[in-house]
Amino acid sequence: MTKVTAQMSVSLDGFYTGPRDTRAQDMSGWMRGPEAPGFFRVTRWAVDAVAWRERQGFAGGEQSISSEIIEETFAAAGAYVMGRRMFDGGEVPWGEEPPFHAPVFVVTHRPREVLERQGGTSFTFVTEGLARAIELARDAAGGKDVAVAGGGELLRQVLTAGLLDQLELHIAPVLLGDGQRLFDPSLGLGADDGIELVPTRVVEAPEVTHIRYTVTGRSKLVLDDRGASGDLVGPAQPEQ
Repeated sequence: MTKVTAQMSVSLDGFYTGPRDTRAQDMSGWMRGPEAPGFFRVTRWAVDAVAWRERQGFAGGEQSISSEIIEETFAAAGAYVMGRRMFDGGEVPWGEEPPFHAPVFVVTHRPREVLERQGGTSFTFVTEGLARAIELARDAAGGKDVAVAGGGELLRQVLTAGLLDQLELHIAPVLLGDGQRLFDPSLGLGADDGIELVPTRVVEAPEVTHIRYTVTGRSKLVLDDRGASGDLVGPAQPEQ
């Protein structure tokens, strides 16, 4: 059964990159801006993994449980959905053979012809909205998963729309203090709303903790009487 999945590397305080740089610039400029240091710190575990480096066409890397998780993730994906900002930033560095090796559907307001690349990757630019992009990706996935490649803003949109089935967080043991937060008020949750998740796998490694969740959906938060009814609180003790 095709699932819509997403994964994201985050700091312990919930940031997936440094503060957003709103200036129009190329990749070289982005690397010198405020986003890059935080981004590369929380993704260091992946950059060091042999499975990631092989997909990027690089030699070396560490063979570890984290590398096995990257291999598993690539193998599960039959198609991808991503935002236009991510595509614009990656188009040049990904080169002629991007790491996806599958159809990629880019959610955008700017139309463009389908871009064919080597290794089985194609980029289709979808101007009819997020739901349409996911629908096209499901059709193209051949029974495998649809992976939301990013960035964080698109992931939040998928989660808010109730379209995400599985979320995996890769939590780096670092506090960034500021940056782009993965989960923020744009989720549109009221004071008595929540999006419930069920943890299904936790894998610990020295450089990162991988937690996989099944997303069960939006629900109302219910106040209970714990601590008020006396059922869970012992009798009051006399003052000494």
